[in-house]
Amino acid sequence: MSTLSELLRDAAALVLPPVCPVCGTRLMPGERGLCTLCRLTAPLTGYCGEADNPVLRKFWGLVPVVRASAFLYYVRDSGWRRMIHGFKYRGAWLAARTMGEWYGECLAESGLYGGVDAVVPLPLHPVKRIWRGYNQSEYLAEGIAAALEVAVDRRSVRRSRYTASQALKPHRERAGNVEGAFAVRHPERLAGRHILLVDDVMTTGSTLASCAQAIVQAVPDCRISIAVLAVSRRELGLKE
Repeated sequence: MSTLSELLRDAAALVLPPVCPVCGTRLMPGERGLCTLCRLTAPLTGYCGEADNPVLRKFWGLVPVVRASAFLYYVRDSGWRRMIHGFKYRGAWLAARTMGEWYGECLAESGLYGGVDAVVPLPLHPVKRIWRGYNQSEYLAEGIAAALEVAVDRRSVRRSRYTASQALKPHRERAGNVEGAFAVRHPERLAGRHILLVDDVMTTGSTLASCAQAIVQAVPDCRISIAVLAVSRRELGLKE
C-alpha cells in the first residue's frame, strides 16, 4: 500500500499544485504536506513526550495500556477539523499519511515508543471499507510506522461486527455500540509483541478500548500502546 500511495501522490502532484489541507494555501518548495504556518500554529497536545497524560488516564480501569498519546486537540470550526473530515469522509487520504509521518517523528523523538514492534490501524468493517474505499487509520499507521521503523500489521485484527457510527450515538451508548465488535484472527502474530494501536479521533475511547480488550483476551501476553491523531479538550476534562 505504501508504494501505491506514493505513486498516486506523485501523479496527483503532476496534475494539481499541492495545497495545505488545513488552510488551503499553495505549498512552497520544501514544504511537506502542510504549510509552515500551519505546522507552527498547530494545536499540538505535547503528549508524545509525556509518559503520564490525560489520554492514558482515559483507559485506566478499562484495559491495560503501556503508553497512550494524542497528537492534536480537535478544534471545532477549524481548518484542522476540515482536514480530518477530508481524509475521513471525502477521500483526502494523502493528508492522513502526512499527519502520520509528522506524528511518528514526534513519537520517535520522545524515546517512549522505541519498544513498539508493530503498528496496528484500528480496522473498519468490510462493508464500511468498501463504501469508503479505504481505511484512513491505515494511512496514519503507515506514516507512524515509517518513522518508528517498524511494520504495519493490517491482518491480525478485524472488525467482526458492523456498528453504527459512534458520532451518531450519545456518549452513554457508545461502549455498548462497539462491545464485541473486534476479533483477532492471527493471535500468533501478536504473541509477546508490543503493538501500537492507531486511530484518527478519540472521543470517549470506547472503540479503542473495545479493540484493545479483544486483543488482550485473545493474546494475554500482547502489550498495547495507543496513538490517536486528535482528541477534544472537553473529553479530557480540559478547558476549551
